[in-house]
Amino acid sequence: MLTTKQLNDIEILQKECERNDSLQLKLNWEMLRSRKTDQLDFLKYENEELIAFLGVYSFGSTAEVCGMVKPNERRKGYFNEMFNKAKETIKNQGFKKVLLNAPSSSDAAKTFLGKQGASYKFTEHQMHWQTQLLDASDGFVLRHATIEDIDMRVRLDIEAFGVPEEDARAMESRIDSDEDTDMLMIIVDDNTIGKVRVKREEGEAWIYGFSILPEYQGKGIGRNVLRKIVNEQNELGHSVHLEVETKNAHALKLYESVGFKAVHAQDYYEYQIKTDSK
Repeated sequence: MLTTKQLNDIEILQKECERNDSLQLKLNWEMLRSRKTDQLDFLKYENEELIAFLGVYSFGSTAEVCGMVKPNERRKGYFNEMFNKAKETIKNQGFKKVLLNAPSSSDAAKTFLGKQGASYKFTEHQMHWQTQLLDASDGFVLRHATIEDIDMRVRLDIEAFGVPEEDARAMESRIDSDEDTDMLMIIVDDNTIGKVRVKREEGEAWIYGFSILPEYQGKGIGRNVLRKIVNEQNELGHSVHLEVETKNAHALKLYESVGFKAVHAQDYYEYQIKTDSK
């Protein structure tokens, strides 16, 4: 697990990189803070200062990779050195799929990914709700999830997002341990038809995993649920944010119709780990 000092050093480096490059890095902080092992994080120190970091994040059979290097320490091979170490860990732990994520506006990241032979898969937008008056909503009930809902949550990930069952089950099990998070189930006519997760941190409320069974989509339920959640979090004084993939055009239009605007974007690339020494 990462020490308090290491976490602080990573945060300082992240802020410096974001400020210098005018972008936003996605380091999955809720996972960094709850690490149970030190085998997934790679840190490079010089004179007791963190100058490079790379993290591997486990989502079932999928490993997600993201990292950064201090602006004045770049082009010295540090990131490539850490990535080579990370590849060995990924291979040894038996991940079936590897995704590398980088800010869409980072030319340096795209150059590195191109040299690695990674192939572009999709873009994920971070969206920020623009304060406005939203109508009240009804026709559904939101309740906190219980352990009995795990199978439905996994089913929703599979049917709504196309997530492999192994990854969905690992992800949903991990979410239950998050602090300051509400996992809510959507009920219509006594039937559980969807879910949504709301995580609050430092004055921000983030909406994740918003999904509804395909047979209940297109009926206005999603828009009504979204309005209710946004109104509640806004009244509590939180700014409201979410993430959505570009390829999910229906969800993108839904969020835009309620007042969300894309402010940052992360590109995801798939990388093939060689399984032999050749």
